[in-house]
Amino acid sequence: MKFTSLISVDALAQLITANAVLVVDCRFDLGDTAQGRREYVQAHLPGAVYADLDLDLSDRSRSGLGRHPFVSDADFSKLLSRWGFVAGMQVVCYDSANASMAARLWWMLRAVGHDAVAVLDGGYAAWVHAGLALEQAERARSHSDVEVHFDRTKFVDFAEVQSDRSAQGLILMDARPGPRFRGELEPIDPVAGHVPGAINRPVADNLRADGSFKSPEQLRAEFTALLRDRPPTEVAAMCGSGVTACHNLLAMHHAGIDGARLFAPSWSGWISDPARPVATCV
Repeated sequence: MKFTSLISVDALAQLITANAVLVVDCRFDLGDTAQGRREYVQAHLPGAVYADLDLDLSDRSRSGLGRHPFVSDADFSKLLSRWGFVAGMQVVCYDSANASMAARLWWMLRAVGHDAVAVLDGGYAAWVHAGLALEQAERARSHSDVEVHFDRTKFVDFAEVQSDRSAQGLILMDARPGPRFRGELEPIDPVAGHVPGAINRPVADNLRADGSFKSPEQLRAEFTALLRDRPPTEVAAMCGSGVTACHNLLAMHHAGIDGARLFAPSWSGWISDPARPVATCV
């Protein structure tokens, strides 16, 4: 069975026992960028490798593209090769941030054409709550030789956002919390507000109280109401830096709504040019 959106703790435990999965620990804290690695060293799921948002899943040397620009095809290929990734293998990502970080790697793999990738529903906390085994040692993995390329049609660039937004041909769906979207506060970026015309879908709205995802039926009803029956091909997900936006893309896929794209530079990239317009709700 291939998992393409979410996977339960029990199903993942079976895959780990059968040695039939690549598990990736994506824990990361924006306020303390070394914390995720420290937590991984202290304890992680059996056999898991670690993915650092800043060092592995972003290329922060690229300017004007937000706080977490996507890595190049070549760099992502090297990372996957280091992990021993091969085409067709099942990959499972997890974090301790309600899937906000794990969803980034989920989207990256889908964007290079690999659909056998899922996020652990409930994350690290759900695994620990189930009383399942953890380990401290980082297992050696045989390297592979893989070459991947991002499908650029899955992304939206500045020019398309500017032109289609004006023509109302594109719906920007912003995953940041309501107060940040409305411009009431901005703890991370230098400018508060949102791209004019964008709509707000905070990632917390995708989850139940225990941190697991809502049912596909409930998510589908909520996204359908939010988008007012507009097709997902007219949706571009965004957030502060192109990370939590992927959470909405994951939730939509879990609900059977596919075709939305990612505006990777997101808000931090948008405001890198002071000539671009800003809207607030205050």
